[in-house]
Amino acid sequence: MSAAMARADVWLVDLQGAVGPASADHVIRGIHQAGEAGAELVILRIDTPGGLDTSMREMIKVILASPVPVAGYVAPGGARAASAGTYLLYAAHLAVMAPGTNLGAATPVQIAGPPGLPAGGDKGENPDSPSAMEKKIVNDAVAYIQGLAQLRGRNAEWAERAVRGGESLSAEDALKLDVVDFMAVSVEDLLQQADGLTLSLDAGDITLQTAGLPVYHHPVDWRSEFLAVITNPNVAYILMLVGIYGLIIEFYNPGIGLPGVMGALCLLLALYALQVLPVSYAGLGLLLLGVALMVAEAFAPSFGILGIGGLVAFVIGSVMLMDTELPGYRIAMPVIAAFAVFSVAIFSIALSLVLKSRRQLSVAGVEHLIGEVGVVERVTSDATWVRLDGELWHAESNATLAENDEVTVDALDGLVLKVSKSRKEKS
Repeated sequence: MSAAMARADVWLVDLQGAVGPASADHVIRGIHQAGEAGAELVILRIDTPGGLDTSMREMIKVILASPVPVAGYVAPGGARAASAGTYLLYAAHLAVMAPGTNLGAATPVQIAGPPGLPAGGDKGENPDSPSAMEKKIVNDAVAYIQGLAQLRGRNAEWAERAVRGGESLSAEDALKLDVVDFMAVSVEDLLQQADGLTLSLDAGDITLQTAGLPVYHHPVDWRSEFLAVITNPNVAYILMLVGIYGLIIEFYNPGIGLPGVMGALCLLLALYALQVLPVSYAGLGLLLLGVALMVAEAFAPSFGILGIGGLVAFVIGSVMLMDTELPGYRIAMPVIAAFAVFSVAIFSIALSLVLKSRRQLSVAGVEHLIGEVGVVERVTSDATWVRLDGELWHAESNATLAENDEVTVDALDGLVLKVSKSRKEKS
């Protein structure tokens, strides 16, 4: 730990962009390290459109158990604490917003069904009425955020409306409705207003003395940056397909080589990323089936039946793979289209090579030697030897042969060549 880190009494941890495994890792590690450093306060600066429920709950658990008070701060101006960000703000020991910010829209978006389809299960149901599963998800979210509101003494009634009706509030309205504790234009202003406030922690009440304290900005380390890259749905999708194709190439051409090593590495990284992303196993199954069918088309041609079926399954599975409508957690259609075209090109090339090999004459056995031209290598009293295809063959001829004569194979008698002298054009 650096000297600057040890001297800082206030830790500033940023939560920007979609809530996911990488951002959760950054926030959790920052709160833990702030506790180890004996910080007076952790400021969680929030600007997020929402994200994954599992990552949000991991962060909230750490905030609730933190030995250091955590101030949720929606900033700078223009920032928002939407969806998962609202829950985090309610969980913080101190809730603060900068002017020009907003929070709310906390309805779980995973409950949204395919567009145009009724949510109910029976034909007689009102299409706009929620299904039993949707009710369970919403009620669970309402109970969760109301529990946080009651714990922190904040407006539980509006919290319910934010979940059930997707309501949002500006910073000024949030202050009027007792959703946040106060507004602050900067981190320094927040520290000045928080000075002297008493907050309740698991270990007991604590009175803040934050005016004029130095602030340490907790940076995003290589681990969080790496997680942010591989848990990007598009990157995870690419890693998975590169891994699958790498292993297919390695199995088709055995030997510990670059395709096998890279394929195994990419597939392992993809599997880690997929376990923390909202993956649809039906979509994953269709994607793998599509790849298998296209590979089968390349090795056992069915005149396109397997290939076309595989392509359809591949595209549908890719679209279904991410089981969420959250912004930032969908696979881009251009990426799906690019890999679909790549897969079609691969199995088309393989199919053309197979068909080409079927049209070629068989070169198995020795029958292909008929009509070939060889050179007499050696003539003895017992036999004549002809070099052909890099090998010496026992040859017989009705004509007299000498060394270096060119001969043409006319027929075969077992492994004995029946040859005749090749005709040479006169100069």
